[in-house]
Order: sequence, then C-alpha cells, then structure tokens
Amino acid sequence: MSPAIKAPLLPNQEPSSSENHGSFAGAVFNISTSIVGAGIMAIPAAFKVLGVIPSLSIIVIIAWLSNVSAGFLMKSSLAGESTTYAGVMKESFGKSGAVAVTIVTMVVTFGSMIIFSIIIGDVLSGNEKDGIIHLGLLQEWFGSHWWNTRFFGLLFIFVFLLLPLVLCRRVERLALSSAISFLLALLFVVISSVLAIIALVQGKTKTPRLFPELNDGGLSFFSLFTASPVIVTAFTFHFNVHPVAFELKDPLDVLSATRISVILCAAIYSATGLFCYLLFGDSTMTDVLMNFDQSTSSSIGSLLNDIVRLSYAIHLMLVFPLLNFSLRANLDELLFPMKLSLVEDNKRFFGITFPLLISCFLGAIAIPDIWYFFQFLGSTSTVSIAFIFPAAIVLRNVNGFSTLREKIVASVMLVLAVATSIIAISTNIYTFTATEET
Repeated sequence: MSPAIKAPLLPNQEPSSSENHGSFAGAVFNISTSIVGAGIMAIPAAFKVLGVIPSLSIIVIIAWLSNVSAGFLMKSSLAGESTTYAGVMKESFGKSGAVAVTIVTMVVTFGSMIIFSIIIGDVLSGNEKDGIIHLGLLQEWFGSHWWNTRFFGLLFIFVFLLLPLVLCRRVERLALSSAISFLLALLFVVISSVLAIIALVQGKTKTPRLFPELNDGGLSFFSLFTASPVIVTAFTFHFNVHPVAFELKDPLDVLSATRISVILCAAIYSATGLFCYLLFGDSTMTDVLMNFDQSTSSSIGSLLNDIVRLSYAIHLMLVFPLLNFSLRANLDELLFPMKLSLVEDNKRFFGITFPLLISCFLGAIAIPDIWYFFQFLGSTSTVSIAFIFPAAIVLRNVNGFSTLREKIVASVMLVLAVATSIIAISTNIYTFTATEET
C-alpha cells in the first residue's frame, strides 16, 4: 500500500467558487488510461517467456511497488513546495535531478507516442513481419489504394483525431476520452477472455507452461530478466500523477485513485496475458494484435478480428493525448522554467504542441518497428521513473518526511530495480550481438 499520510503537510487552501476541480472518477480513468497503453500488447509474450505463475507473481509485485512509489512522490510533494515530478527531484537533488527526470520522462513519453502511432498504422494499413504480410483493416475492407497506405492513414488520424485531443489544456478535460479508452481496453480483454473460454470448452486451447523452460542453461535463465522490463513499462504512469493530483480539490485523493487504478489494471493485464497465451500458445507474438490478423492460422472469425484490432487502435488514440500532455509539460519546464503557466501562453502552447505532434508523425513513418529499441528503454527509462527516482527521493529525505519502514522499502526497491535493469540490458546486448554474428 502507499505510504500513510495521516495529516496534510501543507495547509488546505479553500478554492474560490469559480475554481474548477477535477473529479475523483476522472482521476481514476486518467491514471488507468495512463497505465494501460501499448504495454498490454506485450504482456502475453511475457507469459510465454516466463510461464503463467511467475508472470502473475511479477504483475502483482510490480503493481504493488508502483502504487508505493506513487505514494512516495506525492508525500514528498506535499512535504515540500513542488507540484511536479521534476520539482520534487529538484528539491532533493538540485537542478541536475530535475533535468534528469525531465529528460527521462520525455524519452519515455515520446517513445511511447511513436509506438502507439506505429501500432495504429499497423492496424489500419498493415505491416510485414518475418516475411509474412499482415493486412491492415483498410486494405481488408477496401483493397490496397494510395489513400490507405501508412502515410495517408496516419496523416488522417493525426489531423482529425489526435490534433483536437492534444489541444486540450487541462488533463481533466480528457476524462471522458480516458473513460472511453479504458472501456475499449476492457472490451479487448472481454473478447479475448470469451474466445479463450470457448476454445477451452472445445478443447482447442494451447497447453500453457506454468513455469519457464530453461533449455540453454544460463543464457535462458538471464533471458527471463528481459521480460520483467516489459511489465514494468506497462505499469509506468508516474509522470501523470502530479497533473492529475493537483487538479483535484484535495491532492491526497490521488492516492486512492492510484490504488484503484493499479488494481484494475493488474486484473486487466493478468486476464489479457493468461487468456491470450491460452489462445495462441508458443505462437504468441510480441505484439499480440498480430495474432488476431486474418492471415494467421487463427480460427477466430473475421468480425471478432476486426473488433479486437479496431477497438484497441482507438484505445491507443485516446491514450495518446495523455502522454502528449506530460511530454509537453516537461519540455516546457525544461526550456522555460521561469515562464508563466503554459496554459496561459498561447504562443508557447502552440509552439510546443505542433512540433511535437509533427515529430511523432514523422517518427512513426520513418521507423517501421522499434520494439527492440523500446525494450532497451524499458530497462532504463521506465525503471528510473517508476522506481529508481522515487526510491532515491525517499532515501535522500531532504524534507524529513521518510519513516524507517519507507526507507527500507525504498532501499529494496532501488536494489531490485537496478539489478534487474543491469541484467536485462546485458542480456539484450549479448543476444543482439550473438544474432548479428550468426
């Protein structure tokens, strides 16, 4: 559970009657949507690598640690004077700490936005992987034309869907889109679960491995650590905790919202990983949406294929503006630390928003597949945001808020995060170099 906060560490200020506050339900949906992104697509592959029991155990452990680390951040914020993640790091480690967390957050959010765009492009316009052509929905429905290629398909999505959403200046205004996005993620889980149950009744499910198979000695053992960053990435939402919290009447309410969101998302990840692994077994791909393509050997009907892929593509479109909100705020804080609020400066707001959106679009067009690249980021950037930085803040304890129990938890969190990250990075480098040599 999150660190206990028995009394407000800053005096409560009564807002004026004209001041608008975010709702608790909106906070739950915004945080839940921040958690459930592209990472869920790789959860079934993690089940294939780790086995069912280790995967479920790691999901529970990382969910608990994520909730605890979010509590660390909020308690540190209220003990000091900062209302942002970067501000908390600046109080603890000076300007270098603020710059570090800002850059890492921007790398994670911008990388995630590009991955979202790539997946959306794959769903709409298809892709080719390992010599197999996977048709997109637009090609399946209308045939191959110039207007449903990846470039024009993504251009339409960016101009007419994503642009209006990223122009929202308050995260609370994204509550409705976040709620719809979360429900679409639930639809994906429900359909996958129903299909798995039907296949189970008919005796068509694959036999899952409860534990990993270590066939190649030490290499296979260390390869297991490469699956953990995938799950860590799936629970990285900490860059949106402060924007959500300080739009609430009582920022402490974000702790309850975070706890509810983490529990919901852990259940979604567990169900998705288990049921998709039952459906596809060892043929489960890194991006499980590829398994729902009509050109695979799956017996799933055409209609359900389309519903699964389209619903999750729309889900990613609705998560996109939340990540953009965090990216824009961090970039503004890095470039213009002494300026007024970004919301009140039209020139600065549009001057940051449009270049970011254009860069993301060009990145999604230029980079066809960055899964391996993002796996390295998951071993470094997301681990830092979710665990290393919050643990370091608690251990630094510049405001004197940390208890002995919290310091012990933070120490364990820091050691586990650093050790797992080093092993994962080393194994990825070794595997990559070995593949290049062969």
